[in-house]
Amino acid sequence: MPQDAESRLVTVNNLTEYFREELQGALAHQHVAVEDQTAHYVVNLLTLFSRAEALQDGMGDGRRWAPLAGMLVKALEAPSAAERHHALQRLGDVSLFIAGFFAHGFARRLVDVDYHIAMGGRAYSTLADSLAHGRQRVLAQVFAELAGKFHLLVDALGQISDSARVWSQRDVLRLYEIWIKTGSRRARNLLGELGVTPTPVALRSH
Repeated sequence: MPQDAESRLVTVNNLTEYFREELQGALAHQHVAVEDQTAHYVVNLLTLFSRAEALQDGMGDGRRWAPLAGMLVKALEAPSAAERHHALQRLGDVSLFIAGFFAHGFARRLVDVDYHIAMGGRAYSTLADSLAHGRQRVLAQVFAELAGKFHLLVDALGQISDSARVWSQRDVLRLYEIWIKTGSRRARNLLGELGVTPTPVALRSH
């Protein structure tokens, strides 16, 4: 998150219900429909990752984020199907949460939000294919929808994050960059609300 960004403190009594209501509102605002099981999965994910220890599980040395590519390798080299599925799910979950809530923090980094969207969507898609013919077919359908609507869900989570944010000039530039890289409808609409008309022409090289 940019250093000059400010946040408003939001106090809630029930975190799960808060995320449920916020997700429903964000999906409605983005005109995105998901199955009840998928929405339930995302709400549980948000509730779980609201605890720092859950999100930081598996972090590399020095408490730095483990690279997504490293998480993918771990999944591919897992000694059992169960461990592989767990690693793929973790990769998808972390990618979705980080891309949705911390996209502004990727500015000036080599790995940006579009990379997280690609990696997370691929992880969920692979997981859905692996579970499609077993006893977890319902869960496979959830992962398939998460994969197919990954970028839309990133927008929805981004809107939840935005609800407690005060926008700075640097944030507006970052929104513009996110729109260019991902085609995010949320970013485009926010730019419009902030008085900016987005156009990719300005970023073309001469």
